Parts: sequence; structure tokens; C-alpha cells
Amino acid sequence: MLPALLAQIGLPLLLKAVGLGLDAIDNPVAKAASAAVGDVEKAISGRQITPEQIAAANHHTERMMEIESREVQTKIREINRTFRAEISSGDAYVRRWRPTFGYAVAVSWVATMGAAAYTVVAEPELAPGVISALVNTAPIWGVALAVLGVSVVKRSQDKRLGTPGDSGA
Repeated sequence: MLPALLAQIGLPLLLKAVGLGLDAIDNPVAKAASAAVGDVEKAISGRQITPEQIAAANHHTERMMEIESREVQTKIREINRTFRAEISSGDAYVRRWRPTFGYAVAVSWVATMGAAAYTVVAEPELAPGVISALVNTAPIWGVALAVLGVSVVKRSQDKRLGTPGDSGA
């Protein structure tokens, strides 16, 4: 019953929405995809694609999502195992890599911004190039600050939970 209902209401409605969204994009690839989605919609409404075929496709999608979910769970388990090993380490540096990384990012940021500010003030004709160069460093800073953010949040959680090795490091 559910596959028939999905075939009659859910999937056609979803296809219509996706088709309209793709059709609104001014790009030949999007227009072709919109036409293809429209063809699928017509095949479903014309009963060329049966509810059983839709159910099989849904089952395949569910199975793929289960596999992907297991992969994500495995990655999370591995990350947690790494954090636990770090926390239980007797090596002071292993426990203090987060603050070290934080200080390194802070010093790098101050040096970069100080040099850029000095250059813009001392030689204003170089300002467009300096600003452009700073824009090009955005991905690097994004990664560094994301790692730092995750580290700070995780360490804060560790301290709240009273995890070993939380002597203020």
C-alpha cells in the first residue's frame, strides 16, 4: 500500500518540485536534468514505472543510506578512540597539543594581519594585492580555525565530564 501511495502522491510531487527547481536554473545541464525528471514523472503517471519498481528503488536507497550510516559511525568510533588515546596518554605534550596548536594559530594570525596592516599603511599602492592575497588565505584559515574550534569544544566537554588529564591543559 505504501509503495502505491508513494508512487501516486509522494514521488510525483517530489519530481515536480525538483523539476521546477532545476528548470529555474539558467544552465543547459540543469535544463536537461529538468527534462529528464519530467520524463520520469510522466512515466510514473502513465504507469510505465510500476509501484513495485518504485518500492525496489526505495529499498535500494534505504540500503545505501544504511551503508553510509555505518561508515559514518565507524569514522566517529575511530575519532573517539583517538581522543581517548590522547587523553589517557602519560605524555604531557600529547595532552597539550591543543593549546599549543591554539597558540600557534594565534601567533600566525597576528603575524599575518600585522604584516598586512603594516604593508597597507606603509605602501597603500600595494593594498589591492595584499587584500587579494589575504582573501586567498581564507581556505587555510578556515581549516585551521575549524580544527581549533573542534579542539576547544572537545576539550571543554572533556573538562566538564572530568576526563583524566584535565589538569587545566
